[in-house]
Amino acid sequence: MTRKIGRRAALALATLPAMPAITRAQDFPQRNITIIVPSAPGGTLDALARFFAQAMAPGLGRNVVVENVGGGGGLIGMLRAARAEPDGHTLAFGNMGVMAVGAVLHPQGGFDPRRDLAPISLAADVPMVLAASPRGGTRTLAALLERLRQEGEKVTFGTAGLGTTSHLAPGYLLHLAKLKGTLVSYRGAGPAMNDLAAGVVDAVIDQTVTMIPAHRGGTAVALAVSAPQRLPQLPDVPTFAEAGLPGFDLVIWNAFAAPAGTPAPVVARLAEALEAAQRDPALQERLRELASTAPPPAERGPAAMQARIAADMAKWTEILRASGLARE
Repeated sequence: MTRKIGRRAALALATLPAMPAITRAQDFPQRNITIIVPSAPGGTLDALARFFAQAMAPGLGRNVVVENVGGGGGLIGMLRAARAEPDGHTLAFGNMGVMAVGAVLHPQGGFDPRRDLAPISLAADVPMVLAASPRGGTRTLAALLERLRQEGEKVTFGTAGLGTTSHLAPGYLLHLAKLKGTLVSYRGAGPAMNDLAAGVVDAVIDQTVTMIPAHRGGTAVALAVSAPQRLPQLPDVPTFAEAGLPGFDLVIWNAFAAPAGTPAPVVARLAEALEAAQRDPALQERLRELASTAPPPAERGPAAMQARIAADMAKWTEILRASGLARE
């Protein structure tokens, strides 16, 4: 009898750790949700996160707030999100750079997205735009490439930090063109764009979410877009292929993730809220204005995002090795 009771008690105790997680999932969310954006305010990640936060809040029945945690090329913010309580109330919103390639560039940084994140879903695919400072005389990609041939490392590209997409993009461009320039790191795309407007740096490559308003507002001069065709939002700007560099075809995915260990039902609930937000006409219009598109259904959800992270880490390991970007 004692032995039977002991076995039953052991079985009951073994199930206890799972019970709070199930309870939280059924009642989720219990409080406001925080989205950690691993960059300074003013860049693409910040803008997109705020759009999605507003669209997801009604479906979750709670406020969704954005917290900017810049530094370390996104590493500091990603570590903050990964170490949060895995209950779904703290999320990370990142992109291909900080959620995949950054870990390849920072192998000793203590962050591995495959281990430390519970993927929720890809949220938006966004083309890249190369822009020059309005205070310089560069008005075409050909002119910028000629400057790089003549001046080399005197030509500067502002970036949001090592491992971010705005760091990878000019490094990749220089690799494709077999030229040299200087990459200048900031604590986010916002500060880099401010210095582009002021003429402190010569060029920036960032996503359309940042670049379309800057081009229209005269604080940047768009030279080329990484889309298959010209964008209706920037009809006067050629594609990289039209401008003479067809190999530059970067389109950046942006996505949500929770800390590893977040209960699967909570992750599913968050993915459902994101799907509902994608159907919001106001969000659709905002994204359309900025040339951002929702990933196809087959590329959304936790499993698809997990596969994309693994694939991009493998792909960019090879690119970084060949280009020398890892040594920047």
